[in-house]
Amino acid sequence: MPTPPYRADHVGSLLRPERVKAARKAHYEDHTLDWEELKGIEDEAIREAVRQQEEAGLLAVTDGEFRRSFWHYDFMGELSGFDLEERDEGIQFHGVKLRPIFPTIKEKLDFPDDHPMLDHYRYVASVTKVTPKISIPGPSCCHFRVAKADIHPKEYRDDPEALFADLAKTYAKAVKAFYDAGCRYLQMDDIFFAYLCDPKHRAAKKADGQDPDWLIERYAWMMHEAIKDRPDDMLIAMHMCRGNFASTYAAEGAYDPAADAIFNQTGVDVYFMEYDTERAGGLEPLRLLPRGNKRVLPGFITTKTGDLEKLDDLKRKFDAASKFADIAQLGIAPQCGFASTEEGNKVTADDQRRKLDLVVKTAEAIWGGVDR
Repeated sequence: MPTPPYRADHVGSLLRPERVKAARKAHYEDHTLDWEELKGIEDEAIREAVRQQEEAGLLAVTDGEFRRSFWHYDFMGELSGFDLEERDEGIQFHGVKLRPIFPTIKEKLDFPDDHPMLDHYRYVASVTKVTPKISIPGPSCCHFRVAKADIHPKEYRDDPEALFADLAKTYAKAVKAFYDAGCRYLQMDDIFFAYLCDPKHRAAKKADGQDPDWLIERYAWMMHEAIKDRPDDMLIAMHMCRGNFASTYAAEGAYDPAADAIFNQTGVDVYFMEYDTERAGGLEPLRLLPRGNKRVLPGFITTKTGDLEKLDDLKRKFDAASKFADIAQLGIAPQCGFASTEEGNKVTADDQRRKLDLVVKTAEAIWGGVDR
């Protein structure tokens, strides 16, 4: 079995089948379905999703994040010291607001030995013939979205370096726990590097007394510290986008302010980078990718609409990208997941299937295969 990185891949989340949505509502809201019944429905749907990914020709598969409500909060809420609170209004995206769930830090942070996503990984690994992958939010997610007033431990509130240090330790423990569970391909969704390239978000952080460039540097440090001791046979990927809720977005701006930190300070092996619209800026930041084994998967294929990209157009985009990075260090993936929250994007299951098929066809056309 070829090992990652692969020329064709996807970020992780998939559209939830209606039976999964209904079962989760029955369990979590209506309290009419017990946990074992919910798990059985999720298990069956995940087996089907894995089969569909394998049939598309992908060599890395996920559970579609079917057991989650959000791409990030479900993981964060199960960390020791974290809590999630429901409030009146959610975070503003372009023309729509996210559900009003907010993370808070109540106590000293740690990664618990029984974090449920370890079992999520074990299950997908048990039902696939190819490489199982799990995506979790990166360390910066545990800082960027937490207001200072929601950081209760005084040592964290008074000294962000103390918080960053404990986040790095917490994530280092998570990396080891996933490795011990059998995971050899772990993805961190660390989208706030891209947010900190947006003039509006940069201005907001400055207004809050935080230097956005300093945050980029510290976020890169956290990632590096979290993964630096991983065994040689464990691959770490990082995904970046500008928000993905119900086909909308929350940020825009080229990668330039963060590119050096992303490529040269994090220690990450594979980069999933959103590039489906002009909001992502130009391809010039790819010039900072160091030569060697690192790989970038530009997200030229969008998950926000059902319009199917043309293979010839994708080839031209890779020709353009190859002016800044060696084509041997590139691959293809959609720009984000298809359902970063359980609501999903405004695309159909058939749209999703066709786009995953196109990912594989593009890899075959440009590199001669998924595993080349």
